[in-house]
Amino acid sequence: MKRLLFFLFFSCALTAAAQDTEKNVTLNEVTVKGAHTVNRVDGQWIYPTKEQIENSTNGYSLLAKLTLPHIRVDEAMNSITALTNLGTVQVRINDIVASREDLQTLDMQGIDHVEFIDNPGVRYGEGIAYIINIKVKKPVSGYVIGTQLTNTLTTKNGNESLFGKINYKHSEWALSYDLDYHHFKGAQYNEQAAYELESGDIISMSRRSLNKKSQNLCHNAQLTYSLSDSNYVFQTKLSGSHDIHPQQRDAEMTLDGIPYDEHSSSRSSTPSLDLYYHQDFRRHQSLTANVVGTYIKTTGDTENNEGTAYRYDINGRTYSLWSEAIYENQLKLFTISTGAQYGQRYSHNVYQGDVDATNDMHTSSLYLFSQLKGHLGKLSFMGGLGASRRYYRQEDAKQEFWFFRPKFTVSYPLTNRLKVKYDFEISQHTSQIALVSDVSIKQNAMETILGNPDIHPNRVISHQLKLSYSTPRFTSELQGYYRLNPHCNMEKYIRQDGHFYQTQTNADNKCNFFYINTYNQWDVIPQKLTATLYGGIYRFFNYGEDYTHTYTSFNGGCSLQAYLGNWTIGAYADNGWNFMEGEHRGHQAPAWYFTCNYRMNDALSISLYAQHPFSQHPLTNKTEVINRHVHKDISQHSRDYGNMLTLKLSWRLNHGRKYRNIQRTMNHSDSETGILSN
Repeated sequence: MKRLLFFLFFSCALTAAAQDTEKNVTLNEVTVKGAHTVNRVDGQWIYPTKEQIENSTNGYSLLAKLTLPHIRVDEAMNSITALTNLGTVQVRINDIVASREDLQTLDMQGIDHVEFIDNPGVRYGEGIAYIINIKVKKPVSGYVIGTQLTNTLTTKNGNESLFGKINYKHSEWALSYDLDYHHFKGAQYNEQAAYELESGDIISMSRRSLNKKSQNLCHNAQLTYSLSDSNYVFQTKLSGSHDIHPQQRDAEMTLDGIPYDEHSSSRSSTPSLDLYYHQDFRRHQSLTANVVGTYIKTTGDTENNEGTAYRYDINGRTYSLWSEAIYENQLKLFTISTGAQYGQRYSHNVYQGDVDATNDMHTSSLYLFSQLKGHLGKLSFMGGLGASRRYYRQEDAKQEFWFFRPKFTVSYPLTNRLKVKYDFEISQHTSQIALVSDVSIKQNAMETILGNPDIHPNRVISHQLKLSYSTPRFTSELQGYYRLNPHCNMEKYIRQDGHFYQTQTNADNKCNFFYINTYNQWDVIPQKLTATLYGGIYRFFNYGEDYTHTYTSFNGGCSLQAYLGNWTIGAYADNGWNFMEGEHRGHQAPAWYFTCNYRMNDALSISLYAQHPFSQHPLTNKTEVINRHVHKDISQHSRDYGNMLTLKLSWRLNHGRKYRNIQRTMNHSDSETGILSN
């Protein structure tokens, strides 16, 4: 059925498309007739077409149309996901980390180009696999007001947002507010578990949900003031959110036919203040400084009555300060960047009830870096060194680590259309704060999560080789990647007196993997129809203290985008992300979407999103635990995610808008509370 739908969509788009058109694009590095993508040493510069910009309602809508490699963009749910295990996706607007509100209120007419960095240098810090940097021109006059009303027609789910911006001479004032809500019902949870006791006896358990539901209500607001001229930008942003999960997980469960209840709820408030300054000097020099302060207040309660009654309350406070300073000098043949990042966080989390503990944790981080990027003839290069210090203290446990992060990349054009690139990096991975706490939380009658204060960061060594081929209408990449994780943080089950404790250790663990992946994009009819196809073979190797697990998977997807006058029609499908880490074999749920957007005029557009059509209970997650003493098969399905239809109404009115230079916005508020939960 899915193949038939894609074939019908493809045929209709071909029939309705107009004539082929081409244009010249002149860029700093190369001039390619008809091309809107330029390969760089650290990624790609993408120049969206007029049709893509005019038919995009916000930043999420535009990024979905670009179909970036290894990235899944869900326009209806306002989410961006990396379909790899290499790190996180960071979205920026004019080089500064952007919030969801920034993407929803993005000034589409001011967009210049999008920088997709799939090989971030040491400049961007640690744990980031992909950077999406949207370059936007600076508005200097006029105003814009708008709203986006997004509501799912088949279940209780939506996002309502209001925003406004006004520019006068060198100043800009911006205000936005959005309300998120959902109430999902009919989720199905199935778990088949087997536990081997010290005596050799095996206890088999079957856990199922009878009525599982999830609720959420979140208020978000941002107030921004910006003062800028041709050579400086100063911005201050005050943001806040109030997140309410009255029934984040409320389920009637059965254990081998015996009913019991699970319940959790929470509330959190997060104000944040962000100060940003950028100054350009003569001779292509610049200085950037950013300071962010965040406070997080969290309260909640959790109840799991499997076997015996088990309930605890959480009361948490987190204070954090993050700062950054960067100096950059753009010379003729290369650009020098150097800078520092410093962070300080204090968490005070109190657990009461069946978990009786107080966890006070002080953490700090210092990251220094220097980077050189440029070209020598046809050879492009990027090299840098980062050095980081990590410190944390809780009770009598203290740890301090220094790590060095060398990284270099070279790129060379074999022909006018064929390019080869190699990248090498040594970085480090740091566990979540909650995992290094000394708190233990019961998961069920047989298992408990146990924090480990002795965990320390581990090195990550990666090699990447990419061959890319491009023409004005066709782009293809073949990429090989190999990652080594010696002494990495991997899970371990401790069996004691008929109970099983899940924790993490470093020891002699290794978690390596490699993949061979291809990505192909074809403008079937330029500016009318674009097709994308990608996929790869992934191989995982996990060596723990007392186990060895390997796994091979295929991950891939495809998409079509058709631009038919005021209509834009799209289709997207992928098989999720199948991977293995430690003793967990994970299967991220596949996704398939159909989108249709109609632009009534320059101010108003209507979009309809069909997610997981022709499926009543699509898979949302599947996990296997293959420990020698514990084996579990877990699957979750959701009724509300099946045949989901979402309607979005976008309206914006602008007047007197004129642009110059590049505008910068910011968002680096903290979100990690350090709370351990089941």
